[in-house]
Amino acid sequence: MKKGIIAAMAALACTCATAQDISPYLPGEGEGIVYFLPKTELEVNVTATKVTYTPGDFCRYASRYLRTEGVSVKPEVYWEIKRVEVRPAGVPDSTKAYIMKLKDKDVASNIELTPTGIVKAINTTSPRREEAAAPELEKPKKHDDPRRYMTEEMLMAASSAKMAELVAREIYNIRESKNLILRGQADAMPNDGEAMKLVIANLDRQERALTEMFTGTTDREDRLFTFRIEPEDGTDNKVVARFSRLLGILSPDNLTGEPLYISVSATAPVPPAPADDKKKKPKGVIYNIPGKGKVAVTWQGKTLFSGELPVTQFGYTEVLTDGLFDKKVNTRVIFNPETGGIAKIDKD
Repeated sequence: MKKGIIAAMAALACTCATAQDISPYLPGEGEGIVYFLPKTELEVNVTATKVTYTPGDFCRYASRYLRTEGVSVKPEVYWEIKRVEVRPAGVPDSTKAYIMKLKDKDVASNIELTPTGIVKAINTTSPRREEAAAPELEKPKKHDDPRRYMTEEMLMAASSAKMAELVAREIYNIRESKNLILRGQADAMPNDGEAMKLVIANLDRQERALTEMFTGTTDREDRLFTFRIEPEDGTDNKVVARFSRLLGILSPDNLTGEPLYISVSATAPVPPAPADDKKKKPKGVIYNIPGKGKVAVTWQGKTLFSGELPVTQFGYTEVLTDGLFDKKVNTRVIFNPETGGIAKIDKD
């Protein structure tokens, strides 16, 4: 196989004229450009969020001094499913490997392949494909040390209850200062609007840091988990992954978590091409005409993803007729390496 791909890459510089001889590729038989047609794998990307709650030093006094109810005094770590995305990915189909045996003056000998041997273009260079944007992952935010905003009186308090009382009083003082500035009633008003924004932002930071001593902190960190499956028409509730509130995203065979199911069905099946004489070799470049499939991912009866995606296996193969590659006409073809279908064809 490696020899065939090396031969393919060595032939990229060739550009001259007549017909191609294309046949299924068998290792060790013949020389020429070996290429694969892709098949579709479904890439399931699950973004899960790890939530870490840390109680504040004065969590027991949140109700008494700040009138904040329901503040937990116990630390907690748990997971949430943030989003699920499914995208098609093209991989070489080992059952659809072909060799283009080049004759002298072959006009279609300028062929571009992906690093894995999937055909990308003939007689031209395929445009650079933008990588699919990776999901944005939330990272834990930095928390200010509240003690940097505490006065000597607070730090020297004889008990945690007294310290909590003094900190709560400072929080109310900060809120009052912000209100006076916003109303234009402060004794020392900022000089301009920009200075006011800076002062308010600083007071907000102080209030937030001191309040977290009562309410605690909640950190959220996203992590991406990727699973791949080969789609089949009629797939119903196949376990693609599992989820545990305590452990997060798990592999399909880990029974600790609740299953995430994937279902796949052909929505736009392409009728097969008329059957040709099986003994007759194809006269031209073989490519895919992909079908489409509806894909849904569910968890506990809730639909986390639903969409229609191209699926090569739901389509069929066709032949780009040899007549397109004539020495009098420069025909250029660009293929979609994800599906093996034709993306663009032109000539001059």
